[in-house]
Amino acid sequence: MTADEVTAIASSALFLIIKVAAPLLLVSLAVGLIVSIFQTVTSIQEQTLTFVPKIVAIFLTLILLGNWILTELSGYIVMLWSDFDRYIR
Repeated sequence: MTADEVTAIASSALFLIIKVAAPLLLVSLAVGLIVSIFQTVTSIQEQTLTFVPKIVAIFLTLILLGNWILTELSGYIVMLWSDFDRYIR
C-alpha cells in the first residue's frame, strides 16, 4: 500500500465525515441563531435556553436523515473491507 492510497482513503473518509455531519451542524446553527434572535428581541438572557431546542432539532434531523447517514457510512465501510486484501500487501 502506497502513501498515495493512504492519502486517498484518509481524504475520502474526511469528506464523508463532513458530508454526513453537515446537516446536523447546519440545523444546530440555524436553531441557535433563531433562539439567539428570539433572546435578543425579548431581552431574555438565559444561557441554557438554547440547549433544549437544539437537542430536539438534532434529534428530529437524526430521525429524518439517519437512514441516509447510516447508508453512507456503511457503504464506505463496505468499500474499505472489500479492498482489504489490497491494503495488506
